[in-house]
Amino acid sequence: MRNVTLSDIFQLPFARKYLKRAGLAHAITVAKHAYHFANKHEVNPDLATKAALLHDIGHYTWYRNGQWDYNLYKQNDIHAIKGAERAHKMLIRLGENPVSAKEIAVAILFHTDSYFMGTVNRNALQEVVAMADEADEEPGGKHHYKVMSEEEARVELNALDDLIESSLNKQNEWQQSV
Repeated sequence: MRNVTLSDIFQLPFARKYLKRAGLAHAITVAKHAYHFANKHEVNPDLATKAALLHDIGHYTWYRNGQWDYNLYKQNDIHAIKGAERAHKMLIRLGENPVSAKEIAVAILFHTDSYFMGTVNRNALQEVVAMADEADEEPGGKHHYKVMSEEEARVELNALDDLIESSLNKQNEWQQSV
């Protein structure tokens, strides 16, 4: 049984604000990729999809002269740090298991190495979230500008929640039979 679903997260106005800012369609696409990568790499799909959905909620909008400036973003952005903090706070307030909330937040923190001066050694969950994000990237950050309505997002998240529940139920059945 999951404490918090993707749909629960999306019900929060705070979550929708930041998901839209960073690209709602991108966030949901990355969550779907994370679900598939998680199952392939034997990672908890609940944690992976939550981290993937929320991975960019720390984005700040970097504009120069009224235009999005991708280079300014690449030079100065620390969205993963801010996003990890926002996600952790949101998940705890929603009633997520504190250990799970921390794992999700750390996966968000390490989903990109753009602000590190060296290499990142990721665990399996963190690697799944990074791979899922990379699977949807487009040159110049264009993946953040794909469009999806809130209603489409609700439908997609409900369907993904159903897949996660089914996957977790199968894992539990398998563990009980061993």
